Amino acid sequence: MKLALPVIGAELGWITMGIVDTIIVGPIGPAAIGAVGSGSTMFLAVMVLGMGTLLALDTFVAQNYGAGRIDECHRWLFAGLQLAGVMSIVLVIAGAVGVALLSYAGMHPDVTVLLQPYLRALLWSAPPLLVFTVFRRYLQAMDVVKPVTVALVSANVINAAANWVLVYGHLGFPALGVRGSAYATVAARVYMAVFLCAVVVTRERRRPSGLRDVPFVIDPARMWALLRLGVPAAMQVTLEVGVFAAASGLAARITPLAVAANQIVLNIAGFFFMIPYGLSSAAAVRVGHAVGRQDPLGVRLSGSVALGLAALVTVVASAMFVIVPLPFLRIFTDEASVLQAGSTLLLLYAICQPFDGLQTVATGALRGLGETRIPMLVNLGGHWIVGLPVAYVLCFGRGWGVEGLWAGLTLGLILIGTVLFVVWRRRSHRFEVHTP
Repeated sequence: MKLALPVIGAELGWITMGIVDTIIVGPIGPAAIGAVGSGSTMFLAVMVLGMGTLLALDTFVAQNYGAGRIDECHRWLFAGLQLAGVMSIVLVIAGAVGVALLSYAGMHPDVTVLLQPYLRALLWSAPPLLVFTVFRRYLQAMDVVKPVTVALVSANVINAAANWVLVYGHLGFPALGVRGSAYATVAARVYMAVFLCAVVVTRERRRPSGLRDVPFVIDPARMWALLRLGVPAAMQVTLEVGVFAAASGLAARITPLAVAANQIVLNIAGFFFMIPYGLSSAAAVRVGHAVGRQDPLGVRLSGSVALGLAALVTVVASAMFVIVPLPFLRIFTDEASVLQAGSTLLLLYAICQPFDGLQTVATGALRGLGETRIPMLVNLGGHWIVGLPVAYVLCFGRGWGVEGLWAGLTLGLILIGTVLFVVWRRRSHRFEVHTP
């Protein structure tokens, strides 16, 4: 909990940015809500290829930190920064191509006309976001988590203020609408990268740890090692985020009302998801430390405690969604039709949320062991072979609309959570500790 609580705070700060963006553009109309919400999801669907790959730093830095090899931690930090630079170029180009092709995606024209300029502006935030991710994974793996929380909380203040200025044209600035919301996010992400860089440099000055003794040289071998372990982790996250991005795209084919209801529930679900996601990061670090110490009992306990906490939190949250859904939905809108559709979607998510929490924490615990391929394969099967096809059939074939999309996604999450929980139990009880 000492490690997880600040990480959860950081994750909540992260998701709050998207929620604030959606709330501020809300008065513009349902199409603006759909454009900003769907655009954020689509942007992350591309960026998780880079951010997910950098999750490999959890394993390498945590295991070396547990073994007392601080110099190796520094070398992995430098390799992560080098890899982030390369991936930034690739992902920005891929994102630009994707934005150009949105006109052919069959989305509602009222959403598309706002979505494209929003995404073009948001692409500028890709490089600072990856740099921030490197510093964050490095610090968290070394049990330094409070600065990450401070960075994200303060970045929310900057993001909210910039949104207020740029979206509606306050303080003499032009009113840029949804594009102004994207520029606000860019400013916040640049700030986060600079903030954590300053934290690393300051820690070195106050408590010399040999960071300057490790040369900053191009290290293809370590970059390749990060890719080898990180790409399956990135694919797992991409498959998970991508399926919700695909669902957002499918919802955009229905009506602006369906897009708005879908995105509001995604924001609510994403906010609460950050709690098990923070526990997942803590589990990866604690399991990795135990691996470095060659402590099999510590491996089992670290992962199992995190799973238990995730189960408790998600069951409580699901109960709130079932009993009192409207207060959560009214944060975003007062339109009766959106509230009605959102209540049904929130009920569906309440059913699968405990399984979502279990799969997330099990994935982190397995990553601490150096296992990233099995979660990737399980997500591929659960989301893309079962969940999304069922969602499509129910939505368009059976005429269930956006509720059908969420019914299919719910089925996929139940399958994934069950399988990964079983995999973790078997691996941990067999003491299968694999060092990458």
